[in-house]
Amino acid sequence: MGKFYFKGFMCPTFTAFDENKQVVYDVIDEYCSYLKAKGVNGVLVNGTTGEGTCLRLDERKRLAEEWLKACRKYGMTMMVQIGGCDILGVYELAQHAEKIGVDCVLCLPDLFFKPKIEEDLVSYINGIVKYCPTRPFYYYHIPRMSGVDLNMPRFYDLIEKEVPTFCGIKYTCGDMEIGVQLIKEGRNILLGADTILWGAFSLGFDAAILTTLSICPEASCGIYKHFVNNNQEEGLKAQRKLNQRIASILAKGTGEWVENMKNEFNNINVGFSVGPVRKPTIICRRL
Repeated sequence: MGKFYFKGFMCPTFTAFDENKQVVYDVIDEYCSYLKAKGVNGVLVNGTTGEGTCLRLDERKRLAEEWLKACRKYGMTMMVQIGGCDILGVYELAQHAEKIGVDCVLCLPDLFFKPKIEEDLVSYINGIVKYCPTRPFYYYHIPRMSGVDLNMPRFYDLIEKEVPTFCGIKYTCGDMEIGVQLIKEGRNILLGADTILWGAFSLGFDAAILTTLSICPEASCGIYKHFVNNNQEEGLKAQRKLNQRIASILAKGTGEWVENMKNEFNNINVGFSVGPVRKPTIICRRL
């Protein structure tokens, strides 16, 4: 069996809450079916879009379990994000991911004792993979949110020598110069920025994890088709249209990414709702 490699579109799923901000699990099967029918071939659970850092460990575990059932049913790849909590919690989530057999694991850096150099980050991940030794492992590079902005090419050179299960990076960053440096044979770099999809394809990316895949999956799928058909004019036009849709979504309400995207998803009437956000900043503002 070769090294794990994801290609195509992966949707970072919203976590559904009821009006009391309690997790709703019974929409997961329908949600997964909806994404599959729209041409999405993977999901990311408990990521930024899924408000993973605002969930208890037991909630994150059950979400992983329920999504894995749905993914197996519909033939989807499942990635679970295990970072964003205390180190023992990260170990526990890694162990759980190993136990249930998710397809791959994604992890944020330590968000309090932030790594200062690339070796620190390698050491952090080395400690985690001991608890999920057979799961393909990805690092979540989202410097705007995490505050960790290390040299990713150097980090990758170091970690691939030390961690055999390391497969790639979820690259949620607009610096395409660094992104291109990361793209080498066998490295799986998953774009996490909806507004630069066309440019990323042109530079060699072949996978993306995009919030708008829940809302308008046909937009990203259309951009990819134009790229494959070498139709630059239509591809750029499709990207501009997607960017305009994103701008209009963010112009509503608070302008905050997850809340506005979640509200938009609830408004498109797909047959089920994912409810409000649980983010602490939002909760505090409304009390």
